Amino acid sequence: MSAPAEATISAPPAEQLPAVIEALLFVAEEPVTAATLARATGVAEGAVRKAISQLREACRTRGLRLLEDGRGYQLVTAPEFAPYVERFLGGADGPRLSRAALETLTIIAYKQPCTRAEVEAIRGVNCDKLIQSLEQRGLVAVAGQADAPGRPKLYRTTAKFFEYFGLQGPHELPPLPEEPEPEAEDPF
Repeated sequence: MSAPAEATISAPPAEQLPAVIEALLFVAEEPVTAATLARATGVAEGAVRKAISQLREACRTRGLRLLEDGRGYQLVTAPEFAPYVERFLGGADGPRLSRAALETLTIIAYKQPCTRAEVEAIRGVNCDKLIQSLEQRGLVAVAGQADAPGRPKLYRTTAKFFEYFGLQGPHELPPLPEEPEPEAEDPF
C-alpha cells in the first residue's frame, strides 16, 4: 500500500505558492484561514500571507477578488462583474433588498454586534421580520448573546454581506456622515 497522498506532496516553490493558494480557495466553500492554507501547502504561515498579498494584487485586474474577513480568505466575484454573473446564473439571488431591509442591515453593519432592540431603538419600528429575512438570506448571523436581562441575541454581518456589497471587510464600510449639531432653541 502507498503512503497517504499528503506525505508524498512537497511544498510548492515560492513562485508557485500564489497559484496553489488560488486553486485551494477556488474549491473552498467557506473562508479559509492562513493557518489552514499553511498546513495544506506545507509552508510557513508567513509565506502563505506573502503569497496571499501577491494573489490579492494579481486579482485586481481579474474577474475575482480575494476577500478577507474575520474567518479567513475567500475568492469572490469582482463587484463590477456581478451583473454579468447574475444574468449568466438567471437573475439575482431573490428579490432586491427593500429600503427597510437596507436600513436594518446598515445599522447592524455599523453597530455590530448589536441586539434587535438596539436596531429597533434606532429605526423606531419593530424589526423582527426584517432581521429574520436578512438571516435567511445569509447577510446577518447570530454572533452570541448580550450580557443583559433575557440574554438577547447579538447580530453581525456575514462574509456574504461583504461579498454582496463588494467589500473586503468592515474596515471598508464608508464613514457615517457627521450628524449636524442640534440648534439651540430660541427662548423667545
